[in-house]
Amino acid sequence: MNSEEVVAQLRALANPAAVEGMARYGINPAGTLGVSMPALRALARRTGKDHQLAQDLWETGLHEARILAGLVDDPREVDEEQLERWVKDFDSWDVCDQVCSNLFDRTSFAYQKAVEWSGRSEEFVKRAGFVLMAGLAVHDKKARDEQFEGFLPLILREAVDERNFVKKAVNWALRGIGKRNRNLNTRALETARKIAQLDSKTARWIAADAERELSSAKIQEKVNYEGAQRS
Repeated sequence: MNSEEVVAQLRALANPAAVEGMARYGINPAGTLGVSMPALRALARRTGKDHQLAQDLWETGLHEARILAGLVDDPREVDEEQLERWVKDFDSWDVCDQVCSNLFDRTSFAYQKAVEWSGRSEEFVKRAGFVLMAGLAVHDKKARDEQFEGFLPLILREAVDERNFVKKAVNWALRGIGKRNRNLNTRALETARKIAQLDSKTARWIAADAERELSSAKIQEKVNYEGAQRS
């Protein structure tokens, strides 16, 4: 399928009523068709991986076409220029999150960009940096603890950013790292307690929410069980 055929299928799946509901959750309605994620994933399975198709879909500017681009692109063919070009186009949290967790965190630049973007000023670029951290914590099974420990000072540094889409991603990254294993759980909880000491309402929310989950019986049982299995 070429991009015109794919876009025609997306338009056939359009649901204007869903767009209204998405807007209530902070999703940018501009260029949005209201196609569900299950439908997008099914379409991605039919197209298969196709780097050129992903580029063409991205250039349409359509909300769902860009999410689909992240699903069909081949991370092995993504270069740094593409990452920088696409991240500057992010204008909605769901496009940011889907593209980062389905594509960007599987590229060879993922750790580098997590660090770089976490220090950028643009709201969705900074969010992308922390979404990458959260995604890597789940998807990169072979990563060393030190790779995630290096993210914790960045989380501490940015925990005072009051912008909603940034603070939620900072919190997500901290919780994701802390759920990975027993050592990182301990380190993440230490970071949460440092964040709690900052003179910032946002920081205190991030810290309290992360500490609540990471110290819960469910998470403690998980990380202790996995630690015992490895020892």
